[in-house]
Amino acid sequence: MSTITKPKYRRLSGTARAAMLIDAGLACLARGGILGFTIDNICREAKVSRGLITHHFKSKDGLLAAIYARMYSRSLAVFDSTPDRTPEISEVIAAEFHPDVFNRENITIWLALWGEIATNPVLGTEHRKNYHHYRSAVAASLNRTAAARKRQIDGENLAVMIIALIDGLWLENCMAPELMSATSAIAACNQVLEPYLGPLP
Repeated sequence: MSTITKPKYRRLSGTARAAMLIDAGLACLARGGILGFTIDNICREAKVSRGLITHHFKSKDGLLAAIYARMYSRSLAVFDSTPDRTPEISEVIAAEFHPDVFNRENITIWLALWGEIATNPVLGTEHRKNYHHYRSAVAASLNRTAAARKRQIDGENLAVMIIALIDGLWLENCMAPELMSATSAIAACNQVLEPYLGPLP
């Protein structure tokens, strides 16, 4: 049986401790996938006692849901960074394939999370909430870009299509990174969207 060295007491706020556990969970997923996402590994990574996970998240699944929300927040950051306007769809696509987001560590984490959604009801609920928010934001960007170009589109359905394409390109990069660079991925998204929106940068 594995043991955890009793951590030294650190005076941190509840929010800071919760964030620390999320960071530790992300590190465990990046390093070992869902099999590495254990209570012992997370507590060892964060240097905290097991009870903190229950205290802040009720369960390991609760922590996993919080991690899922954190990952989605990275995709939503482009919308949060422009609160006075809806970003163009080209800005959204560029953000999805920026090196800070589109990298091996994040892809490994997403694969672990995606694999759990079908069988983990807590994570499934978190996915539906975040996906709905993200799809609505992408649809708004598509509609804004189309309106500026005097194009008529179905933003909601086109958002579903482009999000699925982005997810697929992330998977392609995971399986064969030498064949699917960020530049190639952006070009693929533009190729799909240009018949609806006209030339994209």
